[in-house]
Amino acid sequence: MLDTRRGIVYGILAYVMWGLFPLYWPLLRPAGAVEILAHRIAWSLVAVIAILATRRHFSWVRPLLQQPRKLALLALAAGLVSVNWCTYIFAVNSGHVVEASLGYFINPLVSVLFGVVVFRERLRPFQWAAVALGTLAVLILTLAHGRLPWIAIVLAVSFGIYGLIKKIVHMGAAESLAVETLILFAPAFGYLVFLEHRGRAAFGHQGATQAALLAAAGVITAVPLMFFTAAAIRVPLSMLGLLQYIAPTLQFLCGILVAHERMPANRWIGFLVVWGALAVFSWDALRAARGALATRRSAVAGTEPV
Repeated sequence: MLDTRRGIVYGILAYVMWGLFPLYWPLLRPAGAVEILAHRIAWSLVAVIAILATRRHFSWVRPLLQQPRKLALLALAAGLVSVNWCTYIFAVNSGHVVEASLGYFINPLVSVLFGVVVFRERLRPFQWAAVALGTLAVLILTLAHGRLPWIAIVLAVSFGIYGLIKKIVHMGAAESLAVETLILFAPAFGYLVFLEHRGRAAFGHQGATQAALLAAAGVITAVPLMFFTAAAIRVPLSMLGLLQYIAPTLQFLCGILVAHERMPANRWIGFLVVWGALAVFSWDALRAARGALATRRSAVAGTEPV
């Protein structure tokens, strides 16, 4: 019980930190989205290597080097996470925080669809209803904006495929982040050198505070991942699935209350449909989890000696 409570605290901390990211990225201006991304990659590598060194945990490296398929999947994951990070930073720094939050609201529904397509999972009727409502919400928001909410779609799809690859690869958060950032480090560092050579770099030219904030991007990337991993091994997936809505909810509130983004009536309707889809999805997940737990308890009771 104590371990579960600890896991819930770790999960809340991870999702609260992710949810408050919209308050952090604007502090890094005048650095552009790609420069911030490059620093995030470079300093994340430094942070995660420091974490692994503290734990003296490098025994996984040699076996990984003997698995080219796993390395190729991690390289693909690295590309996807870089697209996700860059899109999110761009969204926040260009005044599209609410649309970015939409991406993470619909991400669970996208993951469900990937489960159907890739793993041939069978959806329950209420899960199909949630997916249909999510699709309807995207259509409503497309009509409201006069364009596809491409930021939300890119964030949801890139993170959905990223999660799918991580499920297949099955590595710890620190280990996989180390490999992904190592793969991305050369182009990221090369881009930073290019910016410096052209006299367009923000790092080191906008004061010590801004340079420290850019470097801290590595820590704020690694720490919530560590909290998330600690939560994932301690709490049921159904509970973790409910906790994940903390992040987009906080992002949405940041967009409304801090960035003061406009929310016309038709946009509210689209988000209300999304929240309805998530309510159906969460209720069905909890119902299924309770049913599975009751079945296990019945099976255990049936095997006990009379």
